[in-house]
Amino acid sequence: MRTAVFPGAFDPVTNGHLDLVKRMSGLFDHVIVAVIRGREKSAMFTSEERIELFREAVRDVPNVEVELLEGLTVDFAKRRGACAIVRGIRGGGDFEYEFDMALMNRKMAPTIESVYLMTNHEYIYVSASRVREVSQLGYDVDGLVPAHVRTAIRERLGLGD
Repeated sequence: MRTAVFPGAFDPVTNGHLDLVKRMSGLFDHVIVAVIRGREKSAMFTSEERIELFREAVRDVPNVEVELLEGLTVDFAKRRGACAIVRGIRGGGDFEYEFDMALMNRKMAPTIESVYLMTNHEYIYVSASRVREVSQLGYDVDGLVPAHVRTAIRERLGLGD
């Protein structure tokens, strides 16, 4: 079985994240979305809430599960028997960051490949940090995040529908 790990904060999960996971689910037998703990101080949602929001978003994708990630991603991937760590790339800035990370991951875990998927053009400007920023300024993020995530954001910010 070919298992891939898709790590990230996912605060919140966006339609871009979902597009990547659905594409991964066709490339790998098993995909583990690994929600990183430890960013709660500046996060909109706790790690437990982010896990539940992502689980709801992928409930119809049978070969995807969502788990908490603590510590090094490569250690998590080794424990889960993964052959790959998959990341999305939106543009040049992402590439530079991910290239350095891939080299470090290869040093720590030479048997785990780093795999990169290009973001679909319709999501190239969508990032979780941008979604948080504009939603906190009152913008309705409908179309940028799954409907249940939009509802959770609006409830968190005390905004009516």
